Amino acid sequence: MAEASIPVDLLNPGQVFACLGFLEAADGLCGEARGGFDWRGSNGVRFRLEASGNEDPVARVLRFLDEATVESVAPVSSSNHTDKWGVDTREDPSGSFPFRDPPTPATLPANLRDKSGRSLTIDHWGDTTSRDSVKFWAGARGKPGAAFVQDALELMRGRMGTHLDDPFSLAAEQRGSLRFDWRRDYVPLDAGFSPNAHDDVVMQGYPVVELMAAVGLTHARPSRRGKLEYSYGVIGLADGGLHDPNFLRAALGARKEPFPGIPFRLFGMRLDWPGQENQARCIVNVIEETPSS
Repeated sequence: MAEASIPVDLLNPGQVFACLGFLEAADGLCGEARGGFDWRGSNGVRFRLEASGNEDPVARVLRFLDEATVESVAPVSSSNHTDKWGVDTREDPSGSFPFRDPPTPATLPANLRDKSGRSLTIDHWGDTTSRDSVKFWAGARGKPGAAFVQDALELMRGRMGTHLDDPFSLAAEQRGSLRFDWRRDYVPLDAGFSPNAHDDVVMQGYPVVELMAAVGLTHARPSRRGKLEYSYGVIGLADGGLHDPNFLRAALGARKEPFPGIPFRLFGMRLDWPGQENQARCIVNVIEETPSS
């Protein structure tokens, strides 16, 4: 087993989701992944991760992303495709498409594949079950999630090797995002102006957070309390031990301590409309709600 740890800000929901993304990706790429949030030290919170093999699991995931290409996936005979955004579309003949054919290509699943054929799929944004899809972006001119993923990958390429110790710090000029990292987002009425109205102003985004947060929502979602309010939970280490993915997935959507004996922290996040109401949402405030012990 190989181990790694990275710093994480628990008051940044995108970073928390992205930690689960590293766990999900390491489990798929390496196998037997386990993780946990460690807030016991004096140097801030870290996400600890281990997986099979000898390679640092964070480095393995970033190496995969550095090599990966993106395609969208559509049901056979679907009229949806993402070619106009520079993303190829592959038809899925398996008959096991994760949800019904969407009305637009915006929420077609995105499949990331490296040269060896290893792949990761992002499809939470098309979820039509009773679970919330946690889709915060609206997509300018119908821009699909697969195109946002491709944009994030391009901003990361060739740079991830210098951010192995702190991948969430990798910043780049980013004109559009999945709106998971609130360091980039703003509400024009609160900011006093709209950077989008100025060609010479481009917001700094955090593409590793954006992309890995989307991966992290594959099997887990925060709990939705209202149109503009969610909560999310994280679990710490029990006697220093890491946890199987199912424990961290369950904790993310929990509203109270899910596992007796395992440290738990709960956070509430509030969103707002950066533009027209009922379109894109962005995170504007996060507070810890864990009862004092």
